[in-house]
Amino acid sequence: MAKFGKRTTAARAAFAEKHNVTVTEAAALVKDNATAKFDESIEIAMVLGVDPRHADQMVRGTVNLPHGTGKTVRVAVFARGDKAEEAKAAGADIVGAEDLMETVQGGKIDFDRCIATPDMMAIVGRLGKVLGPRNLMPNPRVGTVTMDIKEAVEAAKGGQVQFKAEKAGVVHAGIGKSSFSAQQIEENMKAFVDAVGKAKPTGAKGTYMKKISVSSTMGPGVSVDVASATGNV
Repeated sequence: MAKFGKRTTAARAAFAEKHNVTVTEAAALVKDNATAKFDESIEIAMVLGVDPRHADQMVRGTVNLPHGTGKTVRVAVFARGDKAEEAKAAGADIVGAEDLMETVQGGKIDFDRCIATPDMMAIVGRLGKVLGPRNLMPNPRVGTVTMDIKEAVEAAKGGQVQFKAEKAGVVHAGIGKSSFSAQQIEENMKAFVDAVGKAKPTGAKGTYMKKISVSSTMGPGVSVDVASATGNV
């Protein structure tokens, strides 16, 4: 039988018998038990009643969390001329065109978000096999293919979160840090759930949100009452 350390044992005991708790309870429980020696990330996972293999059941979008993610986001922008200068002025970490394409093709991907102007997609399109699996491919549906480079860069730097349903219909994302207050975690959680709710595809049938759970990097997860998270209580 597996043996656990004192920290893990204490966390498991605190989560025992805790199922389908309210958003408020979940935020406090996860924060109080994130006791690692580093600032743990707080993550949310949602099981949706969709099959992303069908185009009319794909779930994807963005959400600007009210308190950000607590992470430093490195942003790369594919642009030329004035738009490249606009990107630099807005705080983009990497800006380029063919040179940036060659860097990425060479295997160096030193960024967390990728943005492009529409005219650069002929270049960026060649990187689909590299950026796609990492969920970094610019897409107009989530605002990362745009002429408004300033707004896109500032949103990415300000804590905007992208989400996309995986094969099993699961959506997950980081929604804060253990150093956040329980109220900040709760508000970020509600904002994320609300955004996923608004992204419900036309092809979704039956129950859309089946399960929600929240956890910290090193802690166990707790299931959250869906009605509490959506405000339908």
